[in-house]
Amino acid sequence: MFLGEQEAWLDILDFPYRDRNKKPRQKGLTMVIDKGLGLTDTRDLMELASDYIDHLKLTFGTSAFYQSRLLRQKIELVKSYGVHIFPGGTFLELALLQGRVIPYLDRARELGFTGVEISDGTINIDEETRLNTIKLARAYGFELVVSEVGKKDPRDQAGAVPLYEQVNRDLEAGSDVVIVEGRESGEGVVIYDQDGNILGDEVTNMVEHVTDPERLLWEAPQKKQQQELIMRFGPNVNLGNVQRDDVLALEALRVGLRGDTLRHYYLNVQGLTEPVKWPKAPTMQGETRDTEN
Repeated sequence: MFLGEQEAWLDILDFPYRDRNKKPRQKGLTMVIDKGLGLTDTRDLMELASDYIDHLKLTFGTSAFYQSRLLRQKIELVKSYGVHIFPGGTFLELALLQGRVIPYLDRARELGFTGVEISDGTINIDEETRLNTIKLARAYGFELVVSEVGKKDPRDQAGAVPLYEQVNRDLEAGSDVVIVEGRESGEGVVIYDQDGNILGDEVTNMVEHVTDPERLLWEAPQKKQQQELIMRFGPNVNLGNVQRDDVLALEALRVGLRGDTLRHYYLNVQGLTEPVKWPKAPTMQGETRDTEN
């Protein structure tokens, strides 16, 4: 039988965790960082994995180095696959620093970006400027407005406002999603220690005080971080700073197709203690597959 456009295996096997949201989705977002993919690599990524990518961020200020024609082509290509695309927040910080945020938003809209990111991970901006920039981006008509909380450099102290309060203010001002800073390394920043381990108290404190924790997007570049956040919050946690080569591996983690999450399902969800015996395998979640069709 020719399988056509359907998934290659899902007519005979079920995902262990089958409550994974499908696109278009408001939670369970995956944000991939793009450090400079050409059109061919971008097309390959979209063709293979666009069903599992919600946001593509042209990270840092990398979009400054594209020729306009190429950048427009890339943006249109990504959009054609139903993926949001936006430049990194550091680039907008430069626009704020130089007093050119209006021309920046004009150019981002003209180029075709579907979203923008507002952050102060490197520079300091006052509260009024931050919130007004979020509101302005919303007024410009971008489909996606994201903001980010947390400093990139551990030597820089966060402001007087606790990060969870900043999240709540950003959401009220018009952010669709608020990113929790994790950097490309996922080490020594906000919810991570110097070895990339999650600081559980920081995560708990954030979630307990945020008005809508499902609109938090955790930057989690390392597999162990992704796994722990999935174990904490389930397959529909929002995760970012995912490398392009890790998209399918992350999706496998989300639905229980990697050893760690499959083991958790086998032992904790199914509650199986006896070895699986041939030829009768256990049914999943109490369902029986119809083998007649």
